Amino acid sequence: MNARVQPYIRQHCILLADFAVNALVAEVNLTPKPALVDQRGSGAHDDLTLDLMERSAHSLHPMFVAMAHAAFQHATCSQALREAIGEIGRVGEATMLDTTNGVNTHRGAIWALGLMVTASALMSLDTKPVQAVELCQLAGKIAQFEDRFIPQQALSHGQQVQKVFGINGAKAQAQQGFPTIVKFGLPELDKSRQTQGNETTARVDALLAMMTTLDDTCVLYRAGETGLARMQQGAQEVLDLGGYSTFAGQQAFNSLEQDLLRLRASPGGVADLLAATLFIDRVEQFYFNNK
Repeated sequence: MNARVQPYIRQHCILLADFAVNALVAEVNLTPKPALVDQRGSGAHDDLTLDLMERSAHSLHPMFVAMAHAAFQHATCSQALREAIGEIGRVGEATMLDTTNGVNTHRGAIWALGLMVTASALMSLDTKPVQAVELCQLAGKIAQFEDRFIPQQALSHGQQVQKVFGINGAKAQAQQGFPTIVKFGLPELDKSRQTQGNETTARVDALLAMMTTLDDTCVLYRAGETGLARMQQGAQEVLDLGGYSTFAGQQAFNSLEQDLLRLRASPGGVADLLAATLFIDRVEQFYFNNK
């Protein structure tokens, strides 16, 4: 790589990592979120706090920098790139767990945002403005390569749920190009911004839109199909009543949250996708304004 280009590459990798960490911090600070950690408290969790989630997010910054740099080095979507970021992700996860004393704060976000950061770096090699759909499609192509070096481990909670209920999880969501983000998260974020003019409301509505359709393995693990149905139907009810900005929508939101808290059902999978949605939104704006 040309020595004169390397400072730009380094700066750009740091910028993408900043966007990723900022998206994670924005997601956890978004308030209110049903049964999730936010500025009000720990939601349905006993082992998570806002401070812990923020420290976890910042611990992942070097990992995101390294993933972006790997994309610039490989310069193409390939098996080698997939396996390079897989190894970087495992190191990042170990750093996260060391930071949190073993609490899984962002394992799902490492997967989703890691792919997004890598895809963003690859797309920055082109001269065209980055489009959200194309970014998700490229992230999906990267995810379709199998990492031959993944250690054999016991099934995660999400994998256990997929096996029991026969549903797709985070891996399939990524390999399909993040359809929940493309079809529900980003459109609702844009729609709510235009109609309500309030960023917090827009982000809450985007979260709810993704809750209406995602088979969230975190909810299924904690509360089974009963919890998943309540999450999906309750989120749809809030949106049908005009979203979180309306009085009726807020009442339905509060009812949904009370039920999810009672069931100990935290939609952590949707939260990961919200962070990815906010990242995509920021990257799309940046590249549109700078190409």
